[in-house]
Amino acid sequence: MSLLDALHKGGHLRTLDHALAQSLRRLDRDTPDAVLAAAALASLAVAKGHAGVRLGAADGLVEAEIAWPDAAAWTRQLAASRWVDTPDDASAVADPHAPLVLEGGLLYLRRYREYERALALGLQRIATQPVPEAGIEPLALLFARLFPQATHDDRQARAAALALRHALLLVTGGPGTGKTTTTARLLVLLVAQALHAGRASPRIALAAPTGRAAERMAESVRQAVQALAASGVDADLLAALPTSGTTLHRLLGTIPDSPRFRHDGDNPLPFDVVVVDEASMIDLPLMAKLVDAVASGTRLVLLGDPDQLPSVEAGDVLAAILGAAGEGDAMERGDADVLRPLLGDADNTSVLAQERDEAHFPGIRVHLQRGWRQSEALDLAPLAAAVREGDADAALAQLRAGTLSNVHFHEGLADPLELQRDELLAHFRALGHAATPADALAQSTRLRLLTAVREGPQGARTLNARIERLLAEGGGSGRAPQGHFQGQLLIVTENSYRHRLFNGDIGVCLRDAAGTLVAWFPGDDADHPRAFHPAALPAHESAFAMTVHKAQGSEFDTVWLLLPARGNRVLSRELVYTGITRARRALHVAGSEAVIREALARHAGRWSGLGWRLGAR
Repeated sequence: MSLLDALHKGGHLRTLDHALAQSLRRLDRDTPDAVLAAAALASLAVAKGHAGVRLGAADGLVEAEIAWPDAAAWTRQLAASRWVDTPDDASAVADPHAPLVLEGGLLYLRRYREYERALALGLQRIATQPVPEAGIEPLALLFARLFPQATHDDRQARAAALALRHALLLVTGGPGTGKTTTTARLLVLLVAQALHAGRASPRIALAAPTGRAAERMAESVRQAVQALAASGVDADLLAALPTSGTTLHRLLGTIPDSPRFRHDGDNPLPFDVVVVDEASMIDLPLMAKLVDAVASGTRLVLLGDPDQLPSVEAGDVLAAILGAAGEGDAMERGDADVLRPLLGDADNTSVLAQERDEAHFPGIRVHLQRGWRQSEALDLAPLAAAVREGDADAALAQLRAGTLSNVHFHEGLADPLELQRDELLAHFRALGHAATPADALAQSTRLRLLTAVREGPQGARTLNARIERLLAEGGGSGRAPQGHFQGQLLIVTENSYRHRLFNGDIGVCLRDAAGTLVAWFPGDDADHPRAFHPAALPAHESAFAMTVHKAQGSEFDTVWLLLPARGNRVLSRELVYTGITRARRALHVAGSEAVIREALARHAGRWSGLGWRLGAR
């Protein structure tokens, strides 16, 4: 049996993957089976979040006993195929007549290789652009007010100072380490820098992959502005900061029925500073389009947690950029010399200075470490650290000890609806009785069931069906509702540029003043949600329970993280870390020791060539 047939008959390929291979066969009957199978696997790799398929590790895509070709011989066959381009120059555009590209040990669908190439070139362009020169000394008093305890080892202060000298800044850290608070202060510095140089205040945009994440960032910036005003920072400087955020899709300008955006390289974004939160969620195509739309001379600040799950779609862009930028906590000698007046402690600051390899990617990264966003009632940091490091012994010991405030471990529990049915259903029923749609959307963030998988007994789809049935029983019908119903939580599962609704957006069904059932989704103003007839919505499903992947960029007062009863390849330490850090006030973890150990032993890596394109070592 040929490799393609084995993959197809074993159910390992999607219809789309097999169709690509069959199309190439119809166009050229002499195409070797190994090339056809590789094309199908390149397509499957994208569906599984990779930029391309690594031929020597193709067995990582499918769980099956398959006789794989020798990687070196397979590579030679592909390189000789008319369907495969093998560029000599990483910056060159691939042959438009070849649907596949073999480069850097990966076989790509041409479109995804082009996304990677364009993104690498775009990031290099932004990072190497000189920023407007302005003296640092006039900002020293303001800097001292913004960071009154600043020393050489204050990473928040260092990030803000480096923003004065670099066009591409990466600010990373776990929940609550102050990424957005630091951003507010660095934006104040950029405004002051421009005004001291006699320029207009910079035009600033705040954006994130989802509406909820954008609003959370804007809210954090607003709170930081209030605190800065109370500390005596000039009101004129604070007035230049934006008070609202937007999704990346809205920032770039969606075009109905088109994957393209209004803003691109030919029509760049009209901003001097673009700040993007939750960068780990951004997939390869969207990041490529964002970077293309950032004008030369515009500063780009990316915020994110590198330990979270990578994007649902193809690519692990943030990890690749951070790998190329290096640790970045040490400053260049020029930075140290110029910024010493701000950071103080001249002797120690000079120790931080290091020569950088000229071929190294010039992006600057600062990793924040102190603090957590959860309330004081939730002691999550020790558990999150153990999960992040893959230390299953420490994680299980902490969970079992019961000493972490408001962290509850339900070892071996497979069904939270049996243990806390009344409490969970009371929350969901309350959504249908909210005074306004805005209130219902706000209430929906108080509790959420998060799952590792979509299907199966512990999957989001199964849990949602059971919750719908239980809610209906409480209403007296005894049957699961047909269609939409009052108080139903919804999640959009595909992008609709026409509706400005995107994968992961959360809404709630409530009757309007006329008694018509309407689906309400957050709008540009949190107090005025947008209304849609449910039948007009793009693909969607209930969201009382949702996968951890779908919960990225959101946070909830109480989180139930339900792990599957048996092992699953989707499990990883990044999934568990992302799930538990969605909690603000209380966390419940339900799962077995074996499954937790399996999850923490696995790293959610992605195949990508972006790192080496950026010069990662």
